[in-house]
This record gives sequence, C-alpha cells and structure tokens, in this order.
Amino acid sequence: MITVVKIGGNVVDNPEALSRFVDDFAAMEGPKILVHGGGKEATRLSARLDIPTTMIEGRRVTTRETLDVVTMVYAGLINKRIVSALQSRGCNAIGLSGADGNIIPATRRPATPIDYGFVGDIDAAKINTDFLATLLNSGIVPVFCAIMHDGAGSLLNCNADSVASAVAVAASRIAPARLIFCFEKDGVLTDVDNPDSLIESVTRESYSILKNDGVVNKGMIPKIDNAFAAISQGVSSVTIKHSDNLLNDRGTTITE
Repeated sequence: MITVVKIGGNVVDNPEALSRFVDDFAAMEGPKILVHGGGKEATRLSARLDIPTTMIEGRRVTTRETLDVVTMVYAGLINKRIVSALQSRGCNAIGLSGADGNIIPATRRPATPIDYGFVGDIDAAKINTDFLATLLNSGIVPVFCAIMHDGAGSLLNCNADSVASAVAVAASRIAPARLIFCFEKDGVLTDVDNPDSLIESVTRESYSILKNDGVVNKGMIPKIDNAFAAISQGVSSVTIKHSDNLLNDRGTTITE
C-alpha cells in the first residue's frame, strides 16, 4: 500500500506541529509520498513585498508576481525545510516540483469563468508513474510542492490538495494507494471551534447538504472535492484528519 499524505499550510507554518508531524511521517512504514502546502508563508512574503493576495473559494489567484513568490516559498524554502527535517529522522526524502523529471505536467486553467492567472490543473493520467515508481522502489520518499509546469517553459501554481489527489490516483496505478489530508483540525467538523463535533464519515449526499448549510466552506471545499475525485479514480481510501493523528484512526473518512 502506497500512502500519500498532504500536509496543510497551517501545520507547515507551526514549527512545533511540523516537528511532531515529521516524526510521525518518518516513522510510517511502507512506500510513502508527501505533498505540502504553504500558503500562509507565501501570503506573508507577498505582504512584505506589497504584492496583493486574492483568494476565490479557497484558491489563490496567481499573477506573474505572485508566481515568483509562491515558487520561492513552496519549491524553495518550505520544500527544503521539510526535506532536511525528514533527513534528520533517517527518512531519505527528495524534494520535487512537477518540472523535476517531468513528473507532473499541468495545463494552465482557462480564464473563464474565473481568471486564476498562472494556475494549473493536473491530469493524473499524465503523471510520470515510471519515475515515481523508480523513486519508491529505491526507498526514496518524494516530497512534492504545489509548483508544476506546462512543458513549454512556464511554471504553474496548483492547489496542493489537487496535487495530492492526482498523485494518489497515479500511485494507485503502481500499487493500491490511500490518501490522507492532514491539517490543524480533527477532520470535518460541524463546529470548527469544537473538536468533539467531528463528522466521522462524509458521503457525496451529506457533502452537498453540508455545503448548502455553510458547514463546509472556504478551503475545505477543494479538499473534499479532491477527496471524491481520488476515490472515483481508484484510490482505496481518503481520510481528513489532524496532523497529530497521522498514525491513528481519528478523522473523517470520505466515502462514495
């Protein structure tokens, strides 16, 4: 079983939480892949550079200036920080963007109905599974940021949840794969301030109701959308959970 884990920006942004997560991820047995976000750090750097940040339904609008910032932050600072932390735990990791080894090409999203700028969408069928399998079979742990490329010389910013979903689908062509979204909450909650309000299972039907009622909103929407996309394309299981619960069963399971 290949395990694909996506770690959210709020955990990446918290040194203590990130350290605990890296401990657990390094201890996880079997072939594994890590995908990380880092939006808060990119937003902070943008503010320092007087570059405005625009979000639409939890997704960042990426101007050319913003693309430079997110590339520096995601593919540089955060990616190498995580890789070095994993190496210190004896986990032989390699940091990658989609351009490296042409492992994840992307297509720039059309400007209609919403122009997100230099934002890419990924077709899991085009992911270089041969290269991915070579890394995994060599005992190397790929660590992906959310910067992809279009094959024509342009980098593209992708939603990290979408990257994780596509990578899990591609991994499922190598061996059975599961996907775990880790962030700073216990899972999908009816009350975001109450960890005891955990919803243990979300189906397509209940998801529609939760969205209509406003219980699920903002950044949780692309996370669950990508969870269902992964399930529908052969990923064995998808769970959304707190980063501290990586090695236990507490969280929200996404089911058809």
